[in-house]
Amino acid sequence: MITLALSKGRILKQILPLLESIGVKALDDPFTSRKLIFQTNIETVQFVVIRATDVPTYVQFGAADLGMVGKDGLLEHGGEGLCELLDLNISKCRLMTAVPATQSTRSAGSDKQLPTGNDKQLRVATKYVKSARAHYQSRGIQAEIIKLYGAMELAPLVGLADEIVDLVETGSTLKANNLVEKDLIANISCRLIANAASMRTKHADIDQMATQLAAAVSANSMVQLD
Repeated sequence: MITLALSKGRILKQILPLLESIGVKALDDPFTSRKLIFQTNIETVQFVVIRATDVPTYVQFGAADLGMVGKDGLLEHGGEGLCELLDLNISKCRLMTAVPATQSTRSAGSDKQLPTGNDKQLRVATKYVKSARAHYQSRGIQAEIIKLYGAMELAPLVGLADEIVDLVETGSTLKANNLVEKDLIANISCRLIANAASMRTKHADIDQMATQLAAAVSANSMVQLD
């Protein structure tokens, strides 16, 4: 049996058609059913639908053999015990820093001149704490990271933070709140990941599914180019 851990929410609407394109279809509708484990038309394949932040953990500890999750979730998790097999080329966006439009002309170099020590540090609001910390450290910038779980754009508006780190797709939410993109941290898309132990014990089945998904992704890319 191969168990897949799938991310809840908007990304699921793109994952399910991709699975169906390789002949894997849930017997119940994941959007209306209250089930936690979904059987498919393939007896040896089932999936669970869970929070995106939990997908890497389920795969790491072997509760799922495969997972489909955004690269942002992998960056935060750290990748221990996981194998990243394939970029599924769906749910594309960018992990960015963003600032109030009035600060947009400030150069990256000038950030390093921000007061430190007993003076005010750069404050950054985000739910991507690990990624944000690594980004600012790589630039030699001392930043106080404030963890939030939503409405990131509000933080600079009420003085909670100087900058935010968040996912950006079209930029319309930033614009509506008078924020602008600043630095790109990473390009994000949904990835196929596997449990490291399952890669050894169920290699043939996992390899077959990964190969089929790779072909489907390639076909989708060709259609988009046309």
